Amino acid sequence: MSDDLPRVPVRSKTLLETWVAEFFDQGPNERLSVKVAIQDGSDGSDTGLVILHLTHAPADIYMQPVGFDEPRWEATLTARENDLALSPYEMIGLASEVALAGSLCTFLQFKSLEWDRMSGLR
Repeated sequence: MSDDLPRVPVRSKTLLETWVAEFFDQGPNERLSVKVAIQDGSDGSDTGLVILHLTHAPADIYMQPVGFDEPRWEATLTARENDLALSPYEMIGLASEVALAGSLCTFLQFKSLEWDRMSGLR
């Protein structure tokens, strides 16, 4: 590896699956449908993409670093074509899922910061 090329921490599918399992092992009772998909980085490396399938709405929330070599994460709620009418109980369920997604995304961000520091890159 050349000295002028930056070393980039790669958060592989396997690593992210470990982090997602750790998150759910630490407390949230509700086991949602979460998967980690392979997302190719610009250099062909596996950077991972965390996808949470909502059960109370026909949508997904996907989570990923804000940018290349970024420890900060963001969550994106997929678009919907139609309005969604929910009962009060379904709305509470959806709110719970969105809050859990926010907690998972925060957890992934902290794990990324920790991973980057351990690798000596930050």
